[in-house]
Amino acid sequence: MSEFEFEPVRGLPAALPAGESLLWQGSPTWKSMLVRVLHIRSVSLYFAGILLLRMIWGWSSGQTAQTITVSMLWLSAFGLATVAFLAWVARLMARGTVYSVTSRRIVMRFGMVVPMSINIPFTAILSAQLRTFSDGTGDIPVQLDGNGRIAYPHLWPHAKPWAVKHPEPMLRGIPDPRSAADVLALALARAAA
Repeated sequence: MSEFEFEPVRGLPAALPAGESLLWQGSPTWKSMLVRVLHIRSVSLYFAGILLLRMIWGWSSGQTAQTITVSMLWLSAFGLATVAFLAWVARLMARGTVYSVTSRRIVMRFGMVVPMSINIPFTAILSAQLRTFSDGTGDIPVQLDGNGRIAYPHLWPHAKPWAVKHPEPMLRGIPDPRSAADVLALALARAAA
């Protein structure tokens, strides 16, 4: 049994009201979450630096090759375990996230431990942008008006990085981001008309 089995429609906390239709749904890729949310490249470089420093320190202090090797194997194992753990967390984050665009709002359902849904009505949206990446994924941050503020800790990791004072919800790491952005732009234009 899934923690989201009670959803009448996948990714939505309740059935859509009359007159509202589901236009698009998507989820982030776990690799994009691993790279851009959990910063796996920086973590890997950190452990590589520690290994390099350990090797240099061992040689300069006159330790035997065997002592240095054993020490580096333990550090490598710890580094690999950390990377594996972060990959597992990224998979859980991606699996537990569903972004939905309806004819009236954006619904973000996410959460690994405590499932949460955030409804963002189009009336609270000032603008939406698109940022694409070389891996084919992209982010769509949504700027809210003053009445649509959501606390940054409630949104993380589905918030625009470093926009802490004025948090911006973000559809993060989605595959085929251009089609999602087109659907959202058209829905926002129709709602404003």
